[in-house]
Amino acid sequence: MHRGAQYGAERNRHCLSRAARSTDAVSLRQLKIGYFVIEALNSIAATFYLYYLFFLARDEFGFGNRGNLFLTALHGGVYLVASWLGGKFAQRHGYFTALRLGFSGMLVALVVGWLFPGVVGQVLALALLTAPICLTWPTLEALVAEGEDFRGTARMVGIYNVVWAGSAAVAYSLGGWWWERLGRAGLYGIPFAIVLAQLGLTLWLERAAARLPKAAPHAPPSHQPEDAARRQSVPPQRFLQMAWIANPFAYVAINTVGAIIPQLAERFQLSATQSGVFCSLWFYVRLVAFIVLWQWTGWHYRFRWLLAAFLGLIAGFATLVLASHLWMVITAQVIFGVATGLIYYSSLFYSMDVGDTKGEHGGLHEAAIGAGVCGGPLLGAVALSLVPAVPQAGAYAVTGLLAIGLAGLLRVRFRRAD
Repeated sequence: MHRGAQYGAERNRHCLSRAARSTDAVSLRQLKIGYFVIEALNSIAATFYLYYLFFLARDEFGFGNRGNLFLTALHGGVYLVASWLGGKFAQRHGYFTALRLGFSGMLVALVVGWLFPGVVGQVLALALLTAPICLTWPTLEALVAEGEDFRGTARMVGIYNVVWAGSAAVAYSLGGWWWERLGRAGLYGIPFAIVLAQLGLTLWLERAAARLPKAAPHAPPSHQPEDAARRQSVPPQRFLQMAWIANPFAYVAINTVGAIIPQLAERFQLSATQSGVFCSLWFYVRLVAFIVLWQWTGWHYRFRWLLAAFLGLIAGFATLVLASHLWMVITAQVIFGVATGLIYYSSLFYSMDVGDTKGEHGGLHEAAIGAGVCGGPLLGAVALSLVPAVPQAGAYAVTGLLAIGLAGLLRVRFRRAD
């Protein structure tokens, strides 16, 4: 093992596996609750800033679908690289170190965005915020699952998904109201206050973890995937690979939709507040899907569920972006929410259930998200640039990309064993 990785793993085990073996149940419960509180705050701040930055770009700089898609692609490109590095950093240097650096960097980025209101300043702030936030998500994913057996992992991942998805749904549905009343001041002020609170809570949790009673040092047991993984014809690592293929394509669709929602709102004559409420339906459907998938584990290590979700993703996306009636948008959001919920849940669950390096696996899970955030919007923006006379060119191109992803998923599933 690399010396830095060994040192980081020792630091993480020093703070966390101690807690898992401690008889002080209240202290351990407080730590876990604290991690989930940080996660909820992170989801609120990120969702509001990232989705309503598109409204700022539309209202102040005249960005249409193409401009907002390019903006999303920039965010995704930084996210792709930074998430992978962020997961490795957390695994090697310690989870609390990664959180402290991540939240401090986010505060700096928000200050830059507030002080430099031009286009360049906004683009710079987006890139500067994206990099440090990638230190936080892989770390939080690893923190909630560290030291758990397969039952505990399933339970922790379930709670994790419900917390961030519920917080994101609330932030998006309220975000339009915040934007209309507070504008730029709210876009930067609300996330700044939230991130500052996160940093303070992180420092408190770090001190609390250090005060837990020390247990006799011994190597933690190797984590084994749950029993359902051993009853399938393909190894659990294959399911992890398939989920890591499917999840980026889910984010291809999610972030293409997010970038064009301001124009979708104009098409149906919706204000920012109305758009926030109406277009948040799929957020809440995804939340319900997470709750169901958490309580019902029959989908674990079963390919047909992942395949059905991918087919629903393509159908939901195409209908949503090309819809000509509001009832079609509603129907598409229901399908889209269920599909993205199962695909994301699969990626995170398999990342935590297959193997012991949760920090690095969390980073790869997030890096796969970054690939989708970048690739789909970039393709859509390029298509609109090449065929400006066809307003739906971006939607057609991204739908085609999703079809390619489906072919890749099938190829991995039916590939012969190495």
